[in-house]
Amino acid sequence: GARRIDAIDTDAWCVENARENVQHNECHCITVEQGDASLLFSRKYDMILANINRNILVEDIPVYASCLRTGGILFLSGFYGDDILALDTVCKKKSLILTQSKSQDRWSALKYNLKL
Repeated sequence: GARRIDAIDTDAWCVENARENVQHNECHCITVEQGDASLLFSRKYDMILANINRNILVEDIPVYASCLRTGGILFLSGFYGDDILALDTVCKKKSLILTQSKSQDRWSALKYNLKL
């Protein structure tokens, strides 16, 4: 039901592949760009999904928080369970409230809401 989806990746091959999939599946509401979280500045979202390693997530969480609408959802994945504390510490400083976590094997995912 999304009206617009922005997909961003730093890897040129991933961007090309995503664009081919968007075209093949006729997903006209998806835009695929090559770059990093700096592309998000001045944009606002109801939801952001970031599947990247811990260090990049820690660096980019302030950008994600500034781009979420009040009550927006931030999903983080692509890191180990041992990284949760570091990520949660940064999220709390940006008024992001942990609402759900999941782990499988060593991998983890977190769901945050931007405080109302």
